[in-house]
Amino acid sequence: MERIQVVVRAHDPISRAGVLSQLRQRPEVEILETERPENAHVALVVADSVCQETLGVLRTLRCHGDLRLVVVAGSVDDSGLLAIVEIGVSGVVRRAEASPERLVSVIRSATTGGGTMPPDLLGRLLAQVSRVQGDLLTPRGLTFSGLAEREVQVLRLIAEGYDTAEVAAELAYSQRTVKTVLHDITTRLHLRNRAHAVAYALRNGLL
Repeated sequence: MERIQVVVRAHDPISRAGVLSQLRQRPEVEILETERPENAHVALVVADSVCQETLGVLRTLRCHGDLRLVVVAGSVDDSGLLAIVEIGVSGVVRRAEASPERLVSVIRSATTGGGTMPPDLLGRLLAQVSRVQGDLLTPRGLTFSGLAEREVQVLRLIAEGYDTAEVAAELAYSQRTVKTVLHDITTRLHLRNRAHAVAYALRNGLL
């Protein structure tokens, strides 16, 4: 079994030493003694809270290619939760729950592309996503995909083989409106044509 190479960053030496002492006993991981992340699979960032300093460390680490990020924090407020999701953190563990077994489980999940966080944090994140959709996107006719609802409707019909006239008739639009919608999509997303737009939508799970 290939060992997962892990680099540990912490705001204070005591926290770092505590995490290192737990992980060194585990055969699944190999702790890199340097804080340089170049050869690591996972970076474990230990902090009291997800503050600006923590976010700065995460953004710096994010620049290192395929390096996966896991945060061990005492507390995570709503703004910190959104920020670490935007950065691309793969796992979150509360310090009080950071047993060796839990840490290794989250590290292994991160290396396989999984995402892990405590259930209550996931619930808070979903609630925030719902508020953003309801307060900001829906009033503007947008979805999280970046496409307006009518853009999704047009692409769905194009994907089903409808031509411009048939799409217009189905949605009670003019043909000019349908052409404008398709032009807006291809221009904004830098796509070549309507077939490319449909392929993009299908590939990204928008249809």
